Amino acid sequence: MHGHLDNIDIEILALLQKDSSVAVKDIAKAVGLSATPTYERIKHLENEGYIKQYTAILDRDKIGFDILVYCNVTLKEQSKTALLEFEMEIAKLNQIMEVIGLSGNYDYMLKIVVKDIHAYNDFILNTLSNIPNIGQFHSSIVLGEIKRDTAYPVQVLKS
Repeated sequence: MHGHLDNIDIEILALLQKDSSVAVKDIAKAVGLSATPTYERIKHLENEGYIKQYTAILDRDKIGFDILVYCNVTLKEQSKTALLEFEMEIAKLNQIMEVIGLSGNYDYMLKIVVKDIHAYNDFILNTLSNIPNIGQFHSSIVLGEIKRDTAYPVQVLKS
């Protein structure tokens, strides 16, 4: 699908990933176009689904989520119905930031945030363990984030 992107589109995407609040005139200057065609390109990238949304990235520690956990889950039953039921239940939980389907030893990886270790224990005992079909789970508490990027390396797509 990236075959439809030219170098200017890629540069626009890179700039917007770095700071989605940057003005169109500043993007236009950076990519060597005037504001109108730059605006039209951005709208096209939005309409085609390359840009899914604009968002603010918050500082997890400053807003009070001291515990970040990656929890690997294995389900007891692997039928399509069982997988979909699990996905629907797990998607309802606010503490879960991401749900990723895996190949290998585990079926899913959950990215979970909570305010402290007591809140995580409560979440495990009273919420996660009550979801049907979970066979086992393994929690890894994040001790530090060495690299945390939200931007895809779109520059490597340049022809």
